[in-house]
Amino acid sequence: MTPKQLAFDLEHRPALGEEDFLVTGCNSDAVAWIDRYPDWPAPALILSGGGGAGKTHLARVFMAKSGAAEIDAKTLREQSVPELPNAEAVVIEDCDRVMGDAVAEEALFHLYNQARGENRYLLLTARSPAARWPISLPDLASRLRAAPSVEIADPDDALLTALLVKLFSDRQIGIDQAVLEYVVPRIERSFHAAQGFVAAADKTALEGKRRITVPLAREVLSHQQEAPEPG
Repeated sequence: MTPKQLAFDLEHRPALGEEDFLVTGCNSDAVAWIDRYPDWPAPALILSGGGGAGKTHLARVFMAKSGAAEIDAKTLREQSVPELPNAEAVVIEDCDRVMGDAVAEEALFHLYNQARGENRYLLLTARSPAARWPISLPDLASRLRAAPSVEIADPDDALLTALLVKLFSDRQIGIDQAVLEYVVPRIERSFHAAQGFVAAADKTALEGKRRITVPLAREVLSHQQEAPEPG
């Protein structure tokens, strides 16, 4: 039986050289802030979310829109007084991972002040809002915590369904709607869980020379729920 063709009433946002970004309730606020650029109330916007939430993809959408340059957060540890690249906006991903380092904090503080003085902007991504970053430099902490902050939530049903279809499609696998209707209410609400399920389902199907059906999906989910948490 040929899997049913699935249609989703989701908005698509193009990203240069990448798949479209699907807009649903869990990320619509983040997309709205990107659309609002350059009408931001502060020189920086904090974009946070869990691993695989789509922060990098949305950062690429922003770069396509704004012509922003990118700075590797790790380089902030190397020079306390860096210069902004020659661009109207700059993206720095995983900022929270270098906070707590005195040089990196001084560097980000300098870049923030430079952006403010030159009417330029910073898009900072992280796993959590700036209020939870281990910032030691008080002036940097006050500036970032006053900046607008938007979080990409865990995927809702619409995005989780579309994500599963995309992940299977990336493996040249058509997936039946019955499988999706079984999996979506039962899987952990995270992007990593969707990625893990698709990889495990593909592996199980290949090893057993089986199609991905509801019984196979039930078996995979059962094994994943029984697996011990990584230490």
